[in-house]
Order: sequence, then structure tokens, then C-alpha cells
Amino acid sequence: MVLRGFAESDVDAVAWLLGEPRVMRHIEDGKPVSREDVARVVLPKVMGGGWWAAHLKVPGVPGVSAAEGPFIGWFELSPVDGGVAELGYRLHPDFWGRGYATEGAAALVEHTRAVGLRRVVAYAMAVNTGSRRVMEKVGLTYVRTFHEEWPDYIEGAEHGDVEYALDLRG
Repeated sequence: MVLRGFAESDVDAVAWLLGEPRVMRHIEDGKPVSREDVARVVLPKVMGGGWWAAHLKVPGVPGVSAAEGPFIGWFELSPVDGGVAELGYRLHPDFWGRGYATEGAAALVEHTRAVGLRRVVAYAMAVNTGSRRVMEKVGLTYVRTFHEEWPDYIEGAEHGDVEYALDLRG
């Protein structure tokens, strides 16, 4: 897998990802995002840094760069404050269960170590067991369950959200 910065040409790939109901069911309002909103709101945000487009490598194909392989999703490592970064990821369901989320998340956790950050945090809906497993596999541990008010009901929201964290400095 290759992680690279986003470009304007990624609008269709991001619309494909965020237009998938299974990707969005545990995120924000639980609804797919339109291509227009991707172009107007999402893409400018992810092009601002802290987000990486994830592509599969294409082995043995002359003239094809690794970043031109299939787009599978994105990874996020956003600064929060005081040496803390938030880890996030969204993969298209065609690529779930293959270890890609763990691979990308582990790479970003290692990046936080290399740049001297002190803590990584991640959040998910409590019912999102797949995301929670990824957090645990890359070394984050459960911190708490909390409840937030959302304008629209998302199935499973009654169970709350969870916070996981990894302290990088003993």
C-alpha cells in the first residue's frame, strides 16, 4: 500500500468512497456524501494536510507508479494540540478485512513516534468493532465511552462513542 497526499483529481475516488453507505454508517450523520459536497467541502479539507490517499501497489507493471494503483480509502493523522494527533481511516468495503486499515494505521503511529509526538488518539462508535480492532492491533488502548448529541440519529449511537489512545513517551 502507498499513502500519498490528495489532489484535485481525486474527487471521483473520494466521492466513490464517501458515497458508499457502509463506509458512512458509523460516521458523522451516517449518510453518504454527494460528489458535489466532496468537491466543495471534503476535498479542500483533505488537501490541506494530515490526510493521505491510500492506493494498492501494482507489482510488476512497468511504467505504473505505485500511487496509480487502485484507490482503497484514506488515512488521517491530524494534530489536536500539545503533541497529540488524532488517527482516523476510511476504507471502501471492497478492501475491508484484508489488513489494509491495520497496515496504514500502524505506519501513521510509527510516523508519530518519528516526529516526536507524545500521544495518538482515535475515536469510533462503540458498535464499530472493526475499527476498534484496528486501534487495538496498532497499540492503542481503550480510554472511555462517551455520548454526544447528533442532529440525526445513527443506528448504534445509543451505545456511545469510544476513545482509544497510545502514549508514546513513557
